Amino acid sequence: MSSSTDHNEKLLQKYLDGQCTVAETEELYAWLQSSGANRSLLAAMQREFEKTLGEHHEIPSEVSDRIETRLLQDISRDKVVKIHSRTRIRWAVAAAALLLLGSGLYYMTTVSSRKTFTTSNSTVADTGDIAPGTNKAILILANGDVVTLDSAGNQVINQGQTQVRQKNGQLEYAVQGNSDAVVYNTLTVPRGGQFNIVLPDGSHVWLNAASSLRYPTAFNGDRREVELQGQGYFEVAPNARQPFYVKANNVEVQVLGTRFDVMAYADEKSINTTLLEGLVNVKNGTTQQKLKPGQQAIVDPASGIMVVGAADVDQVIAWKTGFFEFDNASLGDILRQLARWYDIDVSYNQTGNERLFGGRISRGLPLSDILHMLEANGPTFLLSGRKLTVTSGK
Repeated sequence: MSSSTDHNEKLLQKYLDGQCTVAETEELYAWLQSSGANRSLLAAMQREFEKTLGEHHEIPSEVSDRIETRLLQDISRDKVVKIHSRTRIRWAVAAAALLLLGSGLYYMTTVSSRKTFTTSNSTVADTGDIAPGTNKAILILANGDVVTLDSAGNQVINQGQTQVRQKNGQLEYAVQGNSDAVVYNTLTVPRGGQFNIVLPDGSHVWLNAASSLRYPTAFNGDRREVELQGQGYFEVAPNARQPFYVKANNVEVQVLGTRFDVMAYADEKSINTTLLEGLVNVKNGTTQQKLKPGQQAIVDPASGIMVVGAADVDQVIAWKTGFFEFDNASLGDILRQLARWYDIDVSYNQTGNERLFGGRISRGLPLSDILHMLEANGPTFLLSGRKLTVTSGK
């Protein structure tokens, strides 16, 4: 082993032990970015951890936790916190790759002239990379007129006694008088988009990509009712005399002044209602269950079975705060989210023994950066135009 490699190995060890000076940390980052040959060190680290695994049957949790803590605390958290395989035998390589990616994200996102992105596993062909989603939606008025909305638009639409105002990435409703003629609009967010709407009663709804909300231009009568497809986060204005209802396929959520998330995508295996604050009653057919804050109701659309349990609230609403967050997620789970947010088509033959992933990644990154992070943990991809093919899921 060369003296230079030996020196950098010592620097890496000092970094993991929390003993690197600022200058030494900058030197280590510069070295990791300098050449693909540095991956030999990553391979050596993997061999050492596999040796430890063979001797002790598993990587001691305090060792992997120390690596995770030291590597992640210096990575810019508005870029990536972590993405790694849940299998401890691979964690050493995943963490080391994260250090490389975390320190190199600025380079990857600013060099626009590159047409290929290379990792240790494969070359991902690219025709200009794919940018993340933006604030955009289509408003379908009751009379069939279509209004295009985006993050820059500012306009006012009058519908009888209701005024609809678009301001930047938000739509606001204001009822200017009493009217018995209630009509319904539909806000549709395409793949690659998100949007925020303030309903006539002052309730706020954030719609995720590939989602739609059908709602009245005014809430009359003894109930407020909207219909959701896809995923929406709700902050409902309290009104005990006029309860709020969300219908998502066959599931009905009754609300009394609360914050909650409903995920009801057609390509997901369940319809999930997660309560952050207040009280909701989730009903599916003849089955109903009240939720407490921090609980989630999971409904199987095929069987109608409802299961209620504790929820990872931060993970559920990560999309609203600008992140993907995974915990024991299969590659298929991740790819469905990427397909909606980056507006891509995915070709993937799922295997029966999939690796599980955990991590938190900014939704503001270009697609190539996220593919690199995933490839550091096994799968390989081919990106051509807007079609992503998984060439290996291992």
